Amino acid sequence: MPTINRIKTPSESEVHMTHLVLPNDTNQLGNLLGGRLMHWIDIAAALTAMKHAARVCVTASVDEISFNEPIKLGHMVHLRSVITRAFRTSMEVKVDVWREDPLNDSKAHTSSAYLTFVGIDQYGKPLPAPPVEPENDEERSLYEEAAIRREARLRYREQIRARRG
Repeated sequence: MPTINRIKTPSESEVHMTHLVLPNDTNQLGNLLGGRLMHWIDIAAALTAMKHAARVCVTASVDEISFNEPIKLGHMVHLRSVITRAFRTSMEVKVDVWREDPLNDSKAHTSSAYLTFVGIDQYGKPLPAPPVEPENDEERSLYEEAAIRREARLRYREQIRARRG
């Protein structure tokens, strides 16, 4: 049985997924539907959160998704999902997306996304998240930036609540 609250490194819960873009995945222009990509991103991030927390995790928020260039019918889509930081009960996960055109041997980074997940018990109540220990400069940078994104998220929520009265 896994130890649930031990400190873990980002690489312990990293997930890699690959999909082939088929006709049912595309719009009228032959581009991958944004919603389909968001679905794949959410699955990759959920798997990372579950591996990290060793429990069922649910999506709490999606902070940002960028679509830098289209992904076409027949392209391969590679997703890499890694936990950036854990807070009391929430975990931030970053997903990077690359497209690969196997016929023309070209690859490009197309998207990045930041999502927040919470591990829950059988009643849907949030549970503590295991701490994350970065191992290299890139992981340390993502770890520090996660705190900045979290603070901005909380500040934004508070501004909306205050505005609504």
